Amino acid sequence: MRRPFALLAAALVVGAFTVPASAADGDDGFTIRDPRIKESSGLAASRLHPGVYWTHNDSDDGPYIYAVDSRTGKTVATITLSGIGRPRDVEAISIGPGNQIYVGDIGDNLGGTWPYVWIYRLPEPKVLKDQTIRATQYVVKYADGARDAESLVVHPKTGRAYIIDKKENGGHLYKGPAHLSSSGTNVFRPVAPVDLWATDAAFSPDGRQLAVRGYFGGIHYDFADGRIKRKGKLDVPLQGQGESVTYSPDGTELLYGSEGADSPVEAKDAPGAAATRSPKGSSGPADGDGASSDSIKLGAIAVATGAAPLFLLRRLRRNK
Repeated sequence: MRRPFALLAAALVVGAFTVPASAADGDDGFTIRDPRIKESSGLAASRLHPGVYWTHNDSDDGPYIYAVDSRTGKTVATITLSGIGRPRDVEAISIGPGNQIYVGDIGDNLGGTWPYVWIYRLPEPKVLKDQTIRATQYVVKYADGARDAESLVVHPKTGRAYIIDKKENGGHLYKGPAHLSSSGTNVFRPVAPVDLWATDAAFSPDGRQLAVRGYFGGIHYDFADGRIKRKGKLDVPLQGQGESVTYSPDGTELLYGSEGADSPVEAKDAPGAAATRSPKGSSGPADGDGASSDSIKLGAIAVATGAAPLFLLRRLRRNK
């Protein structure tokens, strides 16, 4: 996939200089301490276990998801999914009604050439311990052809699944069937444009807001019956490789995650929450769409010293 490498590298290196929140802050931000989790690509706040966030690696890891305690940053349960094939490119995780976990094996590093992708569904365990849980596997196709995607969201009230494809110049929100079928193909159809190079998305707990993040910023929408209305920009922190977002269980915060070892999860006020309490520290302007001039200069210096080529080589290798 074509990427604006110079701009992306500069912004991501700037993100490496930001200070992650302390693990002790719990839902105010934490650092993922599990050395097995090096490519955290999705994030979902548990409603069953307060303070716990579900995540997973990107690819080449296996059928695993991890429950991370935000108070310590440590993994408190590793779940092995059974009853499914070998995961190919897991990019997203979401929790729907009835504490059902949905895992999106929807990435396509070949640029949108695989004829189908998969969604896995499993019940969130009531007891957090290492265990194997049988999952249901759904085959997914798009009405307008194969594509790459990293954003899967399941509506917390209706249980309907939506996917946002990942395109540099903006993609679309795709709506799945009212009920996913495990015996046939589930066709997802485009319903609205999304003006962002999307790496993840999340519904608010009441299902009325949709937050979409990218590498450089984010957008929040009003959501109603599959229709979206753009409301404004999100205050997305600059991170090493910003890949995930989730609402806190009470809907007052958005937590943003990044790939990499000991990756930080940073909390920002969700739209509308800032009016009731002091805003959290920001690494950029209030609208979240850029860095300060000093940060940009710092990023340029870092790129010149050779930090950016390491990132570029990694991304090129992953997209072969």
